[in-house]
Amino acid sequence: MTAKVSLPAGFGRLWTAQTVSSLGDGVTHAALPLLALTLTRDPMALAVVTAAGTLPWVLFGVLGGALVDRWDRRRTMWITDAGRAALLAVPAVAAAFDVLTVPLLAVVAFLLALGGLFFDTAATAYLPDLLGRDPARLERANARLRGAQTAASGFAGPPAGSALLALGRSVPLVADAVSFAVSAVLVRSLPAVPRPVAGARESLLRQARAGASYVFKDRLLLGLALRPAVGNVAFLAVETVLALFAHERLGIGTFGFGLLLTAEAAGGLLGAGIATFLGRLLGTGTALTCTAAIEGLAILGLAAAPNAYVAGLALAVCGAGMGATMVLAPSLRQAIVPAHLMGRVASTSRMLAMCAAPLGAVLGGWLATAYDLRTPLYAAAGLLLTMTAVTATMTSNRRVEAALADARPEAVPVTVG
Repeated sequence: MTAKVSLPAGFGRLWTAQTVSSLGDGVTHAALPLLALTLTRDPMALAVVTAAGTLPWVLFGVLGGALVDRWDRRRTMWITDAGRAALLAVPAVAAAFDVLTVPLLAVVAFLLALGGLFFDTAATAYLPDLLGRDPARLERANARLRGAQTAASGFAGPPAGSALLALGRSVPLVADAVSFAVSAVLVRSLPAVPRPVAGARESLLRQARAGASYVFKDRLLLGLALRPAVGNVAFLAVETVLALFAHERLGIGTFGFGLLLTAEAAGGLLGAGIATFLGRLLGTGTALTCTAAIEGLAILGLAAAPNAYVAGLALAVCGAGMGATMVLAPSLRQAIVPAHLMGRVASTSRMLAMCAAPLGAVLGGWLATAYDLRTPLYAAAGLLLTMTAVTATMTSNRRVEAALADARPEAVPVTVG
């Protein structure tokens, strides 16, 4: 019987900090577009606010990773969250005095996302240092983090954001600011970990290029990066038409559509919970291939769904595949990437996924306009299944085990307590 993997005491504080912050993110995710709707009904103006939240990853993703690899990661996290707490005071005051504008919301969305770039990259790089780069610990830790994030930002946050907005336009912004402040205090109390050994003095651009090159030259890391990139094309193609598909093809209204999304989130929780079991049962490489195939088959089932019940089941299965993937893939990456490159590798992978998202949205809209509402779903399923076949050998069990074996000498002991 396998012994239960222990986690350092510091992980509990990191988990609490990210859970509280995710709850605040969920509140703002629902409240920000609703706030924009109180200011304008112009679709382009609303699109600007939404797009502003994606631009930092597209513009600064790799450079942000290079900066994180130069900085103390714990300090980067708590300063970033303290800054985001202070930032949210600006629109909160503006809303309270009825001077809030769409351009101000767009700037806030951009800066919040920029802070998220630095925090998420630093957290991804800090975790393997905290856990001694142990694969079993990383899987357990990422499963807990992913599950809490899904529950907080997917289940609790959005309805809370809508309810708080009813109390006043500044209330959800203040709530998110408090969540960032709490997170900053908790992260500030985390144990210090050794900083990566500094390399030769190089320009920031050269270091960023080295991180991106490391991903593209390693077939395993490239396979891990391609899956979310291609996946985002597919999933955004689905997301673009999903509300209309649910209304016109499945005959469900706003409440029913909310239940569909809840089914997907519930599947995500299940997938995160069983990810470690799947990795042990099948091997990490095979488990990743299976979860990718499950996502493609689930979207195929959604496209062919005759009613809302089958559609909900398909989305739950897809969510489970995504939830497991989002535990296994980051855990593997954190276990095999050298500490001094972790920030750049993580941000390069995330940037590829973020850059692919707009392409998926355009593809979904074009296919739905040129053909019908099911066509984007069938195309998405085809993309996912093709990607699964292409990357299967890139992330095979043999390749995974070889990479873990090569990385093992770099592991460092971490004191529990």
